[in-house]
Amino acid sequence: MAITFKKPKKTCNDRNCPFHGSLPIRGRILEGVVVSAKMDKTVIVRHDYLKYVPKFMRYERRRSRIPSHNPPCMDAKEGDRVVIAECRPISKTVSFVVVEKKEEAK
Repeated sequence: MAITFKKPKKTCNDRNCPFHGSLPIRGRILEGVVVSAKMDKTVIVRHDYLKYVPKFMRYERRRSRIPSHNPPCMDAKEGDRVVIAECRPISKTVSFVVVEKKEEAK
């Protein structure tokens, strides 16, 4: 199964970029909103999902905050809707990388 994403228009020389570096992508692909872009080349992405509760036979809304690598060619800002993909661990907490921007922040 080949994972294909649109290549960004900008280029970068980041070795942890899936497009211009040598970072392999594997595993989960998630969508979320960037809630914090204060770190250097790292963003926090809020991923909203539904979890089934068998006792009440209903779904509850949950969210998780996932630290993700933000390559310079992507340059995701707060409020952007992004797609993140799992990769090898880049640091202690970062195991995802931003691979596509769905829509810009208003």
